[in-house]
Amino acid sequence: MSKARGSLLARARRLVLRAVLAVVGVWLAGILLFSFMPVPFSAVMVERQFSAWFSGDFSYVAHSDWVSMDEISPWMGLAVIAAEDQKFPEHWGFDMAAIQKAVSHNERSSRIRGASTLSQQTAKNLFLWDGRSWLRKGLEAGLTLGIETVWSKRRILTVYLNIAEFGEGVFGVEEASQRYFNKPARRLTASEAALLAAVLPNPIRFKVSAPSGYVRTRQQWILRQMRQLGGESFSPILMNRQ
Repeated sequence: MSKARGSLLARARRLVLRAVLAVVGVWLAGILLFSFMPVPFSAVMVERQFSAWFSGDFSYVAHSDWVSMDEISPWMGLAVIAAEDQKFPEHWGFDMAAIQKAVSHNERSSRIRGASTLSQQTAKNLFLWDGRSWLRKGLEAGLTLGIETVWSKRRILTVYLNIAEFGEGVFGVEEASQRYFNKPARRLTASEAALLAAVLPNPIRFKVSAPSGYVRTRQQWILRQMRQLGGESFSPILMNRQ
């Protein structure tokens, strides 16, 4: 190998290392800052916006309105826990039993089943891109550990509810509540919260404004789970475990 080529490779390695360190630094800063600051936008929002522009859709606007947990109906927090992650109050970012079940299911079926917790979904939505890959899952795991270490459970749930996608261009529970029910998020009923949670697996395919039979069935299942978790007596949003 010539000296010139070796020098170029060494320079390329340094540039790659600096880029990786810069990205990691941004993520660490984001975890620290967003432990108390409102989140202005998420990586998924940016991805959706640029994807729309590149496809020629200049009418698309990814929009959200940040609200504190005190401005969100307690039913909403309970609904997403009932629908997406019933062990959220207990785990430290990962539901190992759900992961094992998903792996076993995926080995037998062509329909892929996920096992992401609310913490993992928050990390992915806030910092990473959409889609499936081992690289993204690895980064997601590291970021999940970061937010579980620095943030309280209440904070994770607050950020999740403010950046979750509920429809085309509709991000966050306040925007969703205003768009679909013409009311602020603090006034959502249990049924409305369950309907919003019912579309979370695929908010582009499943519509809050025109719920399919599947979405209505899932809404009723979520309501039953909410009652079994304790209904109004279940208060996950008051948890402050660090």
